Amino acid sequence: MKHINNTSFSIVFISLITFFSVNVFAHGDIAPQPIDIDGLEDLGEEWLERNPYSGNETAIKVGEAAYGQNCARCHGLGGMSGGINPDLRKMKHDAEDDAWYVMRVRKGSVRNGITYMPIFAETDGGPFSQEALWAIWAWIETIAIED
Repeated sequence: MKHINNTSFSIVFISLITFFSVNVFAHGDIAPQPIDIDGLEDLGEEWLERNPYSGNETAIKVGEAAYGQNCARCHGLGGMSGGINPDLRKMKHDAEDDAWYVMRVRKGSVRNGITYMPIFAETDGGPFSQEALWAIWAWIETIAIED
């Protein structure tokens, strides 16, 4: 009888450790943090093709704070990815990369039924305005490095 209790305890213990370690290392449901866009020009509902805030100091400050609160957990501090996600410092910030960014924040990224990046644009069901998302892109532009 004592052997059965030890076996049962071991199974329960291993199951709990497995359950909690998976939850610790998984992305899970992380609540997006609000982004204060006070001081940024209203961009309207229609998505722009190019970043209107490029070089805008207010937008860059807003974007830096917003990135740290909402993007760094997956894309790394300072935009330097540790693996799966692209190294955002290597983006060119030309028309092609602006289009890629808009597509990614509006549509997210899902492969084989697994969400790699959720939808972030409020126009597509996400939590953030076009102003907030372009501000993040304006900050990412300031950390660019040569490939």
